[in-house]
Amino acid sequence: MVAISNAAHGRAGGWTFTDMRPQDLRQVLEIERTAFDNPWTSALFLQELRIPFSRILVMRPAGGPEEPIVGYLCRWFVADEIHVLNVAVHPQYRRLGLGTMLLDEAMREARAAQAEAVTLEVRRSNQAAQRLYAAFGFEEVGVRRNYYGRGEDALIMRLLLRRG
Repeated sequence: MVAISNAAHGRAGGWTFTDMRPQDLRQVLEIERTAFDNPWTSALFLQELRIPFSRILVMRPAGGPEEPIVGYLCRWFVADEIHVLNVAVHPQYRRLGLGTMLLDEAMREARAAQAEAVTLEVRRSNQAAQRLYAAFGFEEVGVRRNYYGRGEDALIMRLLLRRG
């Protein structure tokens, strides 16, 4: 497994990306609960913070750590693959391209780490997210039946970064 720095920080325009800290949990949970019908618990987020191959990237307006979190992306980097577990943007900041920026930051990280591929699951009913992922070049490679509960399948999407 290739190690990626979990202390990396980045800026994009008027936005700053940093690693989630335990004190960010309240804001992340607020976004999580508005974004998903079956939201992650605080225990799940705290567990992700302890896993060496997991990273939760939070996005804030540029200005410092006191700025509110407007979105986040949780990913794993295992072997030669990045797996995106969760992406969400605060409702007040949707339709501004922030989801694209979060995913772009994950793609940048994947390429820097020389990952072979990026994978994720998306609700079959979430057409907007599917369009976002397709714009990055993700392709549907499978289905997980009832992944999100009875009657809600997940589409497995994959982006190959290095073609052999």
